[in-house]
Formats: sequence, structure tokens, C-alpha cells
Amino acid sequence: MSKPSARTKTLTLLAITYVVSFCSFAYEFVYSELLTVMYGGTVTQYVITVGLYFFSLGIGSAVSDDLQGDAPSNFFRTEVYLAAVAPAGFMLIVGLNSVAIPETVPSELVWVVARLPAIAVGFLSGFELPLLTRMVEQTDEPGRLLPAAVTEGFGRLYGLVLGVFGLFWSVERTAGERSGLSVVLAMDYVGGLFGAVVYAKVLYPRLGLVPTIFVLALLNAVTALVFVARFSERPWGLFSGERRKLASRESAALLAVCLLLTAGYAGAVANHRQVDREVTELYLEQQIESEYQRGAMDAEITDQWTTEYQHVVRYDRTWTGAGDNPYFAEESEQCLRLGTAVQLCESWADSYHQGLVDVPMSLTDRGPETNVLVVGGGDWIAIDRLRQYNVSVDHVDLDGEFMAHAKNDSFYARWHDDAHEYDRLNTTVGDGYAYLGDTDESYDLVLLDIPGATDDDLLKLYSKEFYDSIRRHLEPDGVVAAWAYSQYGYPQHNKAYLNTVREAGFDRYAPYWAWEDVDRDGESERVEQFYVLAPGERESFPDPGSTRATDYVRAHADRYRDLQWRAVPRYSGVEVNSLFHPNYDIIVDT
Repeated sequence: MSKPSARTKTLTLLAITYVVSFCSFAYEFVYSELLTVMYGGTVTQYVITVGLYFFSLGIGSAVSDDLQGDAPSNFFRTEVYLAAVAPAGFMLIVGLNSVAIPETVPSELVWVVARLPAIAVGFLSGFELPLLTRMVEQTDEPGRLLPAAVTEGFGRLYGLVLGVFGLFWSVERTAGERSGLSVVLAMDYVGGLFGAVVYAKVLYPRLGLVPTIFVLALLNAVTALVFVARFSERPWGLFSGERRKLASRESAALLAVCLLLTAGYAGAVANHRQVDREVTELYLEQQIESEYQRGAMDAEITDQWTTEYQHVVRYDRTWTGAGDNPYFAEESEQCLRLGTAVQLCESWADSYHQGLVDVPMSLTDRGPETNVLVVGGGDWIAIDRLRQYNVSVDHVDLDGEFMAHAKNDSFYARWHDDAHEYDRLNTTVGDGYAYLGDTDESYDLVLLDIPGATDDDLLKLYSKEFYDSIRRHLEPDGVVAAWAYSQYGYPQHNKAYLNTVREAGFDRYAPYWAWEDVDRDGESERVEQFYVLAPGERESFPDPGSTRATDYVRAHADRYRDLQWRAVPRYSGVEVNSLFHPNYDIIVDT
């Protein structure tokens, strides 16, 4: 039987291995998601960040041989450095998006600087496993860590597994103790898996990115203190009088830094809601203001919250620039963002939904026999406009939490007027793509009230397969209406989008704008662009002054008099966006 002290040494080191692996993997997910929030492109950011992490992890592991002479002290230093560097790197990325960077600074340089934190964390994490392996092998006697009955049970299970391996590899069962490397690696892999699961299911959805980085840094700092308590030969070590080979000789100054970091992070975690709000507002307000001429607009976050699928932000924007305000009539107004994309502002909320609903409704009959599908539209505003035409509506939106919030929130209620209670409405909480795959219904009109293509997660809703599924559910004279990015502001997206819908069978389209006097100067301005899509030949648009046109179209008859069907262009050299062959040009950088 091994000595109790030897057993506690090994158990402590293995527990520490598990925790530091948990933190290391979770850090990379935090950085990946933060870079996605800041710069867009989920797949791109995750792939590059994880790739840089493993590259720097390998470099750190190679360099760690030169740290083995005083492994305990160097391990303590590594944990303290990680606890300091990881949150600092997070705030560096936030800072890059919270200050106005001079135009003379190359964007490539900003790109590199924003990835340095992931490299630093990977490099420092590369020290951990070799140092821990060395310390496990230096313990007086690893001994048995589990009761004999448990060890025997695992032994029999291991024998069965090894028997299966023997069918494919040449194996020889190792007698006695496992090597220090194999034990440490096993704990590292298990900790990494646990870190990924806990981050995805607990930390990110329940706390958000900002508190998560402080939770992980706190774990690193506490781990360093636990290590000191067990292995330090200084007076503050709980076992400082114990004779042993493995001992840490850390400095008092570094221990003081570790204690300060622990106290600071504990306070941040305890007040995580306030910390999250203040840091998020810092970069979001600057990000919003940077979309206008410098100094012309002031943004103030008034409310924000996160659902399982999106970050919801409500804010006031106030015109502070010289001259007349071209954006809205009042001194300030409220706006809503989902993620990084603006969804609506008070000055054009009505005109957006009039463009989405009232223009295409001029192309179809109005009444209970008309079937309309709305994909998205969790704010219920499009449903309210459809209710005015007494049509039957199927409504599918992924974010049930946001839909429930919008029902009773006064900000949305002023436009939707309790449309969720419409008696000809059938709402499904679910994925629009999956819904089309399951339903047998056919529709006279499909309205796509979905977010802009700013994220890889939305590639599916801009794919050939999605539009092909929509086409198969259209009545012979049915049409699709969708908000569209301007071909002038986003030419690559526009080309990829039109090639995609054409490949899906929509060979006719009519681009149009919604109109509104947003600044109340007596002149209507173009607000948002839309496309109405159709497969096959179509009759001419009805006269915008006729009774067949909706009230909105008649009110802007001069704007819609030239509206007509066109052939969807085909652009050579531009790939279609498909589920299994995505064209990332369809993702736009907002």
C-alpha cells in the first residue's frame, strides 16, 4: 500500500490536469465566439482560432523541455500568467472594436493583433502537460488511487477493450502502473471534453461570453493556489514540513499577484450581470456609432439579453452631427439589433413591413383561402399586416424565447397589436428549413422575414436547397418575397444570392424598395430593398393605381409604376451556395 501523502500528491496533480485542460479548451471557444461576434463568419473564426491554438500549443510543448529543471515553480508561474493573460486578451479584442482605429492602420495588422490572445493562451497551455507529466513521474510512489474492488472492475473492462483492440493492432497488456504520460493525457482529454460540453451547454448560454472568461481565469488562479497549498516549500504551504522530491519555490510577489487576481475575478463572477452589461455596452455602442460619420451619432444601450440563438440589443441613437438629420425626424429614436444586424428602428419599422408584406400582397388574392407562410418574423409585426388581409398564415420561427418576449414587450406591441392571437394563424417554433421538409402544405405567398446573411449559421437559409424546398411548396402562381442587400453595397453577396435562387428554379424576380418619409422633410426616401421571386413566366404587375393594388402600393403608385418581372441574371465564375458546397461570398461583413 502506498503512503497517503504520495496518493494525495498524485490525486492533486491529476485533478489539476483535469481543471487546466477544461480551462484551456474553453478559452479557445470563448475567443472563437468573440471573434465571430466582432468580425462575423462562425466557421472561419472557429477554424482559424482553433488552428492557431493547436499550433501554439505544439510550440509551447516543445519549449517546455527547458522549463523542466524547476517544474513545480514554473507550473505555478504558468497558471498565474494564464489567469492574467486570458482575460487581458479578451479585453484587447473588445478594445479593438471599441475605439476608432485610424484608417492608416492596415486591416491586416488589426486581424493579426486580434488573434494574438489565442496564440498566447495556446503557447502557455503548451507548458502545462509536459510539466504535469514530469511532476507525476517525480511523485514518490503513484500507488493505487482507487479502492481495490473498483480497480479490479476497471481492470476487467480494460481487458475486454484490449481484446477488441487485439483484432486490429498488435497489443501487449502493460503490467503494473500506467506511465505518468498516459495518465496525464487521459485526464487532459477528459477535461477538454468536459470543458467543451460545459461551455456549450452552461457557461455561454447562461452567463454569456464576458462572465465566462472571468470564470475560467478564476479557475486558473484557484488552481495555482491549490497547487501552492499542496506543493510549496514556503511557510504558506500546508505540507511545507514534509520531506519530498516535488516542491515549489514560488516567489511571494507572484503569490500576491495570484491572490489579487483571484479576489478580482471572484468579484467579477459574483457581479457577472453588471460586468457583462458594462463590457458589452462598451463595444456595442462604439460599434453602432462607427457605422456613421465620426462623431455624428451617439448610441446608448437601453436593454440587452441573450436567447439560445441570438443576442438581442435595444438602443437609442441620437443625432449629434452638423446639419439636418437624414436618418430620422426626432432628436433620438429606439432601434433593435439581433446579433450584429439592425432589425428595425422606429422611423422605418412600418415601411419595412409594408415593403415585405403589402407589395407582394398586390400579386395575390386576399382572404381566408389564401395561404401564406412566414419564415422568421418572431416580432409578430409581419403577422399583424397579414391579418389586415384576412389570409391564413403558417408562421415558423426558431427562437421561441424571443417570440414569447416580443408578445408582451411594449416596444414590439406598438406594431404587432397582439397579432399572435390572430385566429387564422398557426405558429410553429422550429427551424424553417426543417419545417418545409416536413409539411405537405402549399402556399400562395412565402415571406422570408429572416436575418441578413451575416453569419455562417444562416448559410442554410440562403442555400439552393432551402429555396428549392420553397419552390416545391408554392402554388403554380405563388411568389416569394424577401429582404435583400443592395447589389451596390454588397456585390459579391448579390451575385452569389441570385445565382443560388436561379439554380433553385426561380428564374424571374422583381427588385423593389420600401418608401417612407423617415426624416419628415416632405420627400419619401428609399428605406429597404426587397426581391419578389417566382418560378417560370409571370403576368405583368397590376397597375399600382388599381383596386387590385394594396393601399400602400396605391399611396406610392408613382414609385411602383415601373415595377416589372425580370430574368434572374446568371453570373459566370460565381458559385451557387449549397449546403454541401457553401459559397462564403454570400456572407456579408456588417
